[in-house]
Amino acid sequence: MESTAVLSDAPPTRIGMITPSSNTCLEPMTYRILEGREDVTVHSTRIPVTRIALDAGSDQQFDAAGMRAAAELLATADVDVIAWNGTSGSWLGVDHDRAIAAEITRATGIPATTSTLAYLEAFERFGIADIGLLTPYTSDVNEQVAARYAEHGIAVTGHRALGLSDNESFGRVVPESLVAPSLDLAEAGPAALVYLCTNLYGAPIAAEVEDRSGVPVLDSVAVTLWHCLVLAGAPLLDAKWGRLLA
Repeated sequence: MESTAVLSDAPPTRIGMITPSSNTCLEPMTYRILEGREDVTVHSTRIPVTRIALDAGSDQQFDAAGMRAAAELLATADVDVIAWNGTSGSWLGVDHDRAIAAEITRATGIPATTSTLAYLEAFERFGIADIGLLTPYTSDVNEQVAARYAEHGIAVTGHRALGLSDNESFGRVVPESLVAPSLDLAEAGPAALVYLCTNLYGAPIAAEVEDRSGVPVLDSVAVTLWHCLVLAGAPLLDAKWGRLLA
């Protein structure tokens, strides 16, 4: 004899995230930022991403077809918003990410964003016109990011690159090692410090750097999650992950 199933009338807000395959920071850090909240759940699917560089082989990792297929899988979980949780649009160009978000929504009917689009929304919402940039990437990638940001009126007052290209290695950078270069970048007086990479543990030091420098911190994992919450109409983040995102 079958029993009657009892289904929730009000499931939590569900966020779908397209995750780089070699990323080991994004998922645990996202749940750490949510700190046990029961009103939001996060659901991931992965696309192949192993290396970050300025060449065709790297660029092909971020094609729209792969994003669409991943988004279609997430849509079967009835998510409320879908994010490409990677920063590739920061050097490939904002139009690249706008096209990805539009393709995801066209294929699924679900609102979509990317880490790059989340940053642009934060820059506009908080009146940020110049930033200090810290990444695990190589210097040429940083310079390309600065050029792309300049196209949208965002000046990079200074940047630090850790010189890595293997995506898995980014997640092994010790968070405390980011404090000193962050404080160096803050001396130029930017409107914000940006930790650009969703496989970089920048969020755990955000509060310390903000307290010591007086400069707001925008970490990629936190900013992308924040924008997803904005799009879903859900409560935002605790200020310790970046005071602007609270």
